[in-house]
Amino acid sequence: MENLDYARLQMAFTLGFHIIFACIGMVMPFFMVVSHKKWLNTRKPVYLKLTKAWQKGVAIFFVTGAVSGTALSFELGMLWPEFMKHAGPVIGMPFSLEGAAFFVEAIALGFYLYGWNKLPETFHWITGIIIGISGVASGILVVSANAWMNSPTGFDVIDGNFVNIDPVAAFLNDAWFTQALHMTLAAFAATGFAVAGIHAFQILRNKRPELHKEAFKIAIFFGAVAALLQPLSGDLSAKDIAERQPVKLAAMEAHYETKKGAPLYIGGIVDEENKEVTHKIEIPKALSFLAFGDFDAEVKGLNDFPENDLPPVAIVHYAFQTMVGIGTLMMIAALIFFISLKKKSWLNNRKYWWLFAILSPLGFVAVEAGWVVTEVGRQPWIVYNIMRTSEAVTPMPGMKYSFFLYVAVYIILAVTVTWLMKRQIKVLNKSIG
Repeated sequence: MENLDYARLQMAFTLGFHIIFACIGMVMPFFMVVSHKKWLNTRKPVYLKLTKAWQKGVAIFFVTGAVSGTALSFELGMLWPEFMKHAGPVIGMPFSLEGAAFFVEAIALGFYLYGWNKLPETFHWITGIIIGISGVASGILVVSANAWMNSPTGFDVIDGNFVNIDPVAAFLNDAWFTQALHMTLAAFAATGFAVAGIHAFQILRNKRPELHKEAFKIAIFFGAVAALLQPLSGDLSAKDIAERQPVKLAAMEAHYETKKGAPLYIGGIVDEENKEVTHKIEIPKALSFLAFGDFDAEVKGLNDFPENDLPPVAIVHYAFQTMVGIGTLMMIAALIFFISLKKKSWLNNRKYWWLFAILSPLGFVAVEAGWVVTEVGRQPWIVYNIMRTSEAVTPMPGMKYSFFLYVAVYIILAVTVTWLMKRQIKVLNKSIG
């Protein structure tokens, strides 16, 4: 493989790793503060034990996210120096603000972890809220920088240089709101279902079900609300992409021919050589309506774009189908949860708990698939219609060694975090008698 391939693989691997811990770091503090508030209101020991267990998880994931995120920031300069040379002054502001949000989060986490019985109870609880808000702010700021890569604004290109820079306009680019909303909801849905699924599995094992049922209710409420809102944000994102990045929309749906009243494909096998999709289910005119609000609107096909401007269609299409399919399953599960609030008998059915246990990892699979759609769907551009990825990559040879080194380090980190979390669950199960 070429240097470019290894650089892209390394970036994809490290981003895919980091995004999981970033999502958890954004969302888990809110579970913690809800449990903490329940303890303050009821003084039931179960909520105190749950809060202190979740705070340890928040600390572990904060550290892991910080380490993997720091590596990503170095990679931007190491792997893509030409990109940083031109884009750095334009998108430096959201990265700087993200650093400030990170420091606020770290300070608040210190107050929270070591403030038990030392700080006034209300102030101590508020520091937990600050952790969550700072984490969400960090995520939104980073997504804004990524959105700029899809919708570059706030500068002019003169003689190959980025000039007349307006960092506020770059930050508030046309894609930032829809991407930030979609990513934030995805983080809440994925983390909510993941945490709820872990506690559902403990209930199935009959390990302290009184505690795990309370934990399940808190986590799944956040996840279920986000899962039901996600299709709305997805619709906004699809309409935005249809207007700004029509080639990405065509790749997502694997549409090769330009059509008025274009159908929506469900599933399908992409044949990139023959430029067709087989074994798909077609919903007539649905894509035109979803993209433009008009059943007869024209949707441009991939054949209308230059061959060297096309992304890898099969990868983008399969990733998009995976994201939408899992999102649909989570939405159905969310409805089942809210119905179960009335039908209490469902809580005695093991199938109910197995449903959420099985769904536990799928939210993060959907998050990864969504990032594949966003990043691979933008190719071959690192800055859409401005700079190609091949133009931004480092000329330094031997990137394969860097790639394998990062993979080894991240595998060690993943194994360590997994061991720590399993240990925490065991301690939690033993701590209640």
